[in-house]
Amino acid sequence: MSRPQEPGRPFFPFVNPFKILTPKGSILSPGLLALLNNFELTLTDRLKKLIPEDNNDVLSLSWMKLAMELLCQTHIDIKCLITELELPVSKWDEKWIDVYLDISVKLLDLCIAFSSELTRLSQSHLLLQCFLRNLESNSPELYVRTRSSLESWRQHASLKNPRVENCRSILDDLVKSLDLPKVKNSAKGKVLMRAMYAVKVTTIYVCSVFAAAFSGSAKNLLDLDVPNTLVWAGAFSDVQTTINEEIRNIFSQERVSVVKELDVVDANVKKLYPMIQDVTVTIEKEAISNSVSDLRRAAEKLSEGLDHLAKEVDGFFKIILGGRDALLCNLRSDDAVTESKMGNVEEQSPRRL
Repeated sequence: MSRPQEPGRPFFPFVNPFKILTPKGSILSPGLLALLNNFELTLTDRLKKLIPEDNNDVLSLSWMKLAMELLCQTHIDIKCLITELELPVSKWDEKWIDVYLDISVKLLDLCIAFSSELTRLSQSHLLLQCFLRNLESNSPELYVRTRSSLESWRQHASLKNPRVENCRSILDDLVKSLDLPKVKNSAKGKVLMRAMYAVKVTTIYVCSVFAAAFSGSAKNLLDLDVPNTLVWAGAFSDVQTTINEEIRNIFSQERVSVVKELDVVDANVKKLYPMIQDVTVTIEKEAISNSVSDLRRAAEKLSEGLDHLAKEVDGFFKIILGGRDALLCNLRSDDAVTESKMGNVEEQSPRRL
């Protein structure tokens, strides 16, 4: 369950998240400080890896795969941190649980949207495979038939995915979730909330990059402000500034897609298209053969990149789903224990779904 949002709240509903995370006078033990510090330093190192040596690699499928790997690793880290904190679900504040469940549903929705777009792009690769077979036949008649097919591929590649188009509203709701529940008299709870804040900021930002890339719209790209007192804040700011600047530069260009490998395929298609426009013109077979080879290599690289990224998105989906299922299982167990102590033998449904 999610808490009802107040009307008219600003885009960034928090005043100072760091003040919420570490209230005045709070003191953490050396052990808790070590756990938190290790988590934040690890996140910092991972964020630094998202700044590519060559800005042209931004929004390549390999870079997007790296970004999704970061999310998977970071969500595994928060799961390990919860275990190390020895903070059982029975001691979680109900607001923490409600927020977690609400966020997890939204992240699952984003994963489904991204997976649907990756599937759609993979289907376009199958179309290319058919076209390439015709082109490799060296038959002028098939060239004419393939010409309209190549134009169909370009139209298919530039289509808008309704699921991706809906990502912005989900991202806006996730931004509102950065206003964390207050933590009362729990040092472990404060550590958990601070770590969860880091995970949420990182996750929301990376998902906004994916939404922007797949929608072809800069409106999905977020600029998040984080307190500069946080260990990982500098690294996050560097990543966000570098990546957002390059992405907006990419959007300023006329391209069928901002995803690098897909744009390379489109460039090869545009190069090949004039060569097969008119069978009455003498066609240089060597030139066509070279262009077809270039297109095939670009198409194979696109297909491979899509497959690898799809696996990472699926892995992230399973991590989120697994964490959600584990929490619900613990809640049911807690309810069963409570009912047993109360001597209630009637079967009851879980408190939360």
